[in-house]
Amino acid sequence: MNTDDIEAVYDHLAKSLDTVGVENHPVLLAKLALLLARDVGDVELVFSRIDEAKANIGR
Repeated sequence: MNTDDIEAVYDHLAKSLDTVGVENHPVLLAKLALLLARDVGDVELVFSRIDEAKANIGR
């Protein structure tokens, strides 16, 4: 994916989060993460990306 694709994904995700409401953000994000993890098919890569995603939260 190129930068434009990433921006399109971000925009679609933001709109989807707006649609489901704040109270359902965690549910949507968890479902998305699990669906994408299944598509990746490599548990160690998924673990690595989870660790990468949480690395800079709250800093």
